[in-house]
Amino acid sequence: MSGTAREALARALALSHQLLAAVDESKLAEVATLDAERLRLLQSVRPLRDSLSDGDRLMLRQVCELNDRAIGLVEHQRRIKERAMDLAAVGRRAVFAYSTTRSQR
Repeated sequence: MSGTAREALARALALSHQLLAAVDESKLAEVATLDAERLRLLQSVRPLRDSLSDGDRLMLRQVCELNDRAIGLVEHQRRIKERAMDLAAVGRRAVFAYSTTRSQR
């Protein structure tokens, strides 16, 4: 594989580490920017996929693993937010229910 393609894979791997850190810190705008740049790099390497060395395939595997971890972390954060929203909705309904009961006295 050419040196520029290997550099693109190495950069994509570095971006994957940065992306995971950004997800962990809930910096979603940064995540989108990093992901777009990483996608551009990976697409530039795609035509050469048949000539990847074992080291190149290892880098791609690491990119995939980091991507899976980032997706899992985003899903976890989404579930936390959904749960908080559900609890807030329950609280609003309770306040509404008790406020109407109190005004009837």
